[in-house]
Amino acid sequence: MKNLRKNLRESADYVAGKMNARPKAAVILGSGLGNFASLLSESRVLSAGEVPHYPLSTVEGHAGKILAGTIQSGKNASPELLVFQGRTHFYESNDLDVVVYPIELAHALGVSDLVVTNAAGGVNRDFKPGDLMLITDYINLSFENPLSGRIGKASTEYRPPFSKRLMELARASADTYGIKLKEGVYCWTKGPSYESASEIAMMKRFGADAVGMSTVPEIIVGGDYGMNVLGISCITNMATGIAAGKLAHEEVKEVAGRVNSDFVKLLSAIVLGL
Repeated sequence: MKNLRKNLRESADYVAGKMNARPKAAVILGSGLGNFASLLSESRVLSAGEVPHYPLSTVEGHAGKILAGTIQSGKNASPELLVFQGRTHFYESNDLDVVVYPIELAHALGVSDLVVTNAAGGVNRDFKPGDLMLITDYINLSFENPLSGRIGKASTEYRPPFSKRLMELARASADTYGIKLKEGVYCWTKGPSYESASEIAMMKRFGADAVGMSTVPEIIVGGDYGMNVLGISCITNMATGIAAGKLAHEEVKEVAGRVNSDFVKLLSAIVLGL
């Protein structure tokens, strides 16, 4: 614990020294969704490897960069943003401290609004690849809790995971651009393999609409720190037993790239409204 505090202080001091302003909001970009970062004006770009103690991602489609800047639209500008282009999954490290390190760093830098995105498999049969889903709740099938032994004071009380204000902002932003924003429950599994057809059927009975291998630890820690949290999934494939054929990470990246325009429009409108 002592080393983690020290490591975070060194990471935060390094990143703060490279920025022009303190960030108000942070965005975590999931698999294949990294193009949003290209919209940042006068961005400062750090590779994960140069930030002391920052974890490195090993998954294709996760660039492993930290960017700071703002989004500009005419006379409007977003608050200062901290954008994490890629993440480290639990299956890469088997260590939740590593998984939530970006959230710890964002908190240390003063971030109050947190937007977490991911690529997910569709469990709801009314979904299709390319849909964007506002996450309304989650199911934690990993049975791992990042608050266990954390730096912050872990709460035993259930807290609604997402900000009502940010959810309404996301809905309004989608309406502005005519984007059909689905809503549903995201289910977290450890990975790294895709789920079996029977596991997907179980998740459906439990109330899941989408499934993936990230996001839940990040929103739990963000919420515990009192951040305003928003979650958005890009449905990049239908889950096992629903989709015909073999699932592959290449499909995830391909679909994420195909819907990138709507995703960027939606996310830009959200951060401009913060």
